[in-house]
Amino acid sequence: MQNLPVQSRIIKSVWFSREDGRLLVCFKSGEERRFEGVLEDVVLNMVAAPSPGQHYIDHIRTKFKRLAA
Repeated sequence: MQNLPVQSRIIKSVWFSREDGRLLVCFKSGEERRFEGVLEDVVLNMVAAPSPGQHYIDHIRTKFKRLAA
């Protein structure tokens, strides 16, 4: 997994694997959410968005399969 730089009020770090579409979003609250089958362009758009947290809510949170932590 590769750590992608992100500037967000709620997201601490983003880890993404291009090989299998696995995504790990680490929040500043300490919570971690894992997903699979996430498209690379969706992740890149999230980390580049003016509000990565809102992009996560709108385009990832309910759109991709969440894995148990």
